[in-house]
Amino acid sequence: MKKIIFILLLFPFLATAQNTFKAIIKDEKTKEALDSISVFLTGTQSGSTSDEKGFVVIENIPNGKQTIVFSSFGYRKTERNILFPQNEIIVIFLEPLSEELEEVKVTSTRSSRTIKNAPTRIEAIAAGELEEKSSMQPGNIKMLLTESTGIQTQQTSQVSGSASIRIQGLDGKYTQLLQDGFPLYSGFASGLSILQIPPLNLKRVEVIKGSTSTLYGGGAIAGLINLITKEPTETREISFLTNINQTQALDLSGFYAEKYKKSGLTIYASSNSQKASDVNNDGFSDIPNFERFTINSKFFYYPNEKTTFSLGVNAGFEKRIGGDMEVIDNNRDAADTFFERNNSKRYSTQAKFEKIFENKNILTIKNSVGYFNRKIEKQTYNFEGQQIATFTEANYLIANEKSEWNLGANLVSDNFKQINLVADKLDYYNAALGVFAQNNLNITEKFILESGLRLDITNRSNVFVLPRLSLLYKINEKLSSRFGGGLGYKSPTIFSEETEEKAFQNINSLDFSKVNPEKSYGLNADVNYKTTIFDEVSFAINQMFFYTIIKNPLVLNQVPFSINYAFENANGNIETKGFETNVKLRFEDISCYIGYTYIDAKRNFDNNSTVNPLTAKHRINANLMYEWEEKLRIAYEVFYVGNQYLTNNEKVRDYWVMGVSGEYKFKYFSLFLNLENFLDSRQSKWEYMYSGTIQNPQFREVYTPTDGFILNGGVKIRL
Repeated sequence: MKKIIFILLLFPFLATAQNTFKAIIKDEKTKEALDSISVFLTGTQSGSTSDEKGFVVIENIPNGKQTIVFSSFGYRKTERNILFPQNEIIVIFLEPLSEELEEVKVTSTRSSRTIKNAPTRIEAIAAGELEEKSSMQPGNIKMLLTESTGIQTQQTSQVSGSASIRIQGLDGKYTQLLQDGFPLYSGFASGLSILQIPPLNLKRVEVIKGSTSTLYGGGAIAGLINLITKEPTETREISFLTNINQTQALDLSGFYAEKYKKSGLTIYASSNSQKASDVNNDGFSDIPNFERFTINSKFFYYPNEKTTFSLGVNAGFEKRIGGDMEVIDNNRDAADTFFERNNSKRYSTQAKFEKIFENKNILTIKNSVGYFNRKIEKQTYNFEGQQIATFTEANYLIANEKSEWNLGANLVSDNFKQINLVADKLDYYNAALGVFAQNNLNITEKFILESGLRLDITNRSNVFVLPRLSLLYKINEKLSSRFGGGLGYKSPTIFSEETEEKAFQNINSLDFSKVNPEKSYGLNADVNYKTTIFDEVSFAINQMFFYTIIKNPLVLNQVPFSINYAFENANGNIETKGFETNVKLRFEDISCYIGYTYIDAKRNFDNNSTVNPLTAKHRINANLMYEWEEKLRIAYEVFYVGNQYLTNNEKVRDYWVMGVSGEYKFKYFSLFLNLENFLDSRQSKWEYMYSGTIQNPQFREVYTPTDGFILNGGVKIRL
């Protein structure tokens, strides 16, 4: 009897702790299950995380109304009030703060796997960040790349503003720039590329640092940047952007995308113009005068749900002039003669066929043809050339849950011809036929191995065998690590930062009997950790280490007893090593990003070691942003670039750049304002930018911004 009375007295307390909460957690947009989501009962120590199917269980929940919190990096924190007892399995949808990178199936690796399951380290710049950067510099992607950790945009002409992309301290010629996987910006076409590519029609940017030779062959020694353009969806997209700044720049652009029953269409068109500006009042342009028109269109045909055919046609025209401001303003006389004019035309086509079979295998066939013409004029010198580049590829993806194969072959050609009449033309023709195989293998639930092998044969009978290996180790649900390495090569061309800076003047043609392809090998490793701190703050950190060496690189040296320059293979190597640290924090509507890059890049030639020119050992980039209900965005950015060395081994100063931007969104339009480089950091504040006479100036190498403070603003319209 006493036992019965004791149980009856204890029953109310037992009843308060016998409930079990069960839920399935999914992405609100993709409806896919989400793993590693933190779930906890407020006011208690009870909590758990969701598994790979999104399923989560919390036991011993008291009766009554309870608050359960769901949180994860990249998703908006969600609270649900639930009345217990109840026994149903609840489906919880979490709202992504931006396009969730972990769930994106990247295209650069030609795999069906998501970023978190890819052994190759991939950085994806999502749509939200692209939209922010398009407000800061709507005319091109230079700022977007400059503000990424480990990437540097190097200006190669002070008066014309041409620039190249450097990754981890290596010259721009070692970076491969792609659009939707097509190499449209190689060789001669690379000189003005980042100044002529608009961001408005981009869906995502994927960056792979280090050799990616298995799939892309020669050229991707430092890494690749793949610009992924938007595709039509069931929801029609119409957007317009207008931007002006205090230096009389005007950007007008529009984008349209829509998917019909069995077809789809995207159209992008823009007009970008800029008046020349002499920021330091030395008589020469620090910002060139230019007018550019761009139109990109792509047609899609869907004969059935498993088949897609697309055909894209791009065209771009630009007239650009820099130099003596009197010449630019058509006030030329005997005292004012210096100018540098660049007129360019760019046409390209991209065709792609994709077929998904019943067993989920995928056949892809694609082709691109690019034509680029550029004419450079100075007061006593002209240079004009045209490039026709082609790319054809077929690959077959065998997609299995445990092991995935990607088999393929491609043919790449680059044909350059100098048009103006000279005795020693810089013409060349490069071609390579390659076959490749790449495998992704789930060794265990924690180990994923990616291995690849490529065989390339060039038109000069060079044979390259390029192995590559990457390993992903999922230590636990919050901590993972990657390690990889591979070989690479690059066929000789006359296009580099040095020849671009000289406008190809006094450059000898390539003697292919004396110059050899450059060869490289590289290693990289990273550790990635993400968690939630104090149940409120999302925290993620990625620590990456890299090492690359290029043997017998092709360098430009002055010919003895001559004013000419010639390419030759150096006796030695270029070596770059270092690390990148990326930290992301988010608390409710406030997010913070901090990146640090350490680069030790050296030229080890003829038993003599020197610092690779124009490579800062220390770089910091940080961003603090406040977003309110997806209506208001305010961001503060700061960048630090450490000391650098010029080509003559002169050490130059470090500098800081700061900017503030804001945007307010209404239903169909938004207004934005940007104060870029409000400290007015520029090289001309600290030194003279040229020596010699105004008729024959000798310009300093550019190692800081030259345009100074920029105030711009405009309106975006979405229909």
